[in-house]
Amino acid sequence: MYFDADPFGGAMFTIVPLFIIGVFIFIVVKGISEWSANNNSPKLTVPAAVVTKRTRTSNNHHHSNDHMHTTSTTSYYVTFQFESGDRTEFSLNGSQYGMLAEGDTGMLTFQGTRYLGYERIQ
Repeated sequence: MYFDADPFGGAMFTIVPLFIIGVFIFIVVKGISEWSANNNSPKLTVPAAVVTKRTRTSNNHHHSNDHMHTTSTTSYYVTFQFESGDRTEFSLNGSQYGMLAEGDTGMLTFQGTRYLGYERIQ
């Protein structure tokens, strides 16, 4: 009696790489789509207040020559509230994040989901 050691007939060697390629293509298309939408959005400067600030730190562990290495990446986010009461969150770099404090009021400049700047009103 013949016994097939691979019940999937090698399909896993086809399905898994295709899935990974599909996910990669999806991420690239989504990024290009957001970039294009932002470029086609008007640049707006509107009154807004800094409501909350948050960070997200991710740690990556990897081994190299029998040594454990850890790298950390920090992402910075700030939520602004408009005069209408609507809120939106933007991703900022560390220096932009450091220049803002909760409770600040000023003029927010943005284009779609892209943060362009904030001028605090004294």
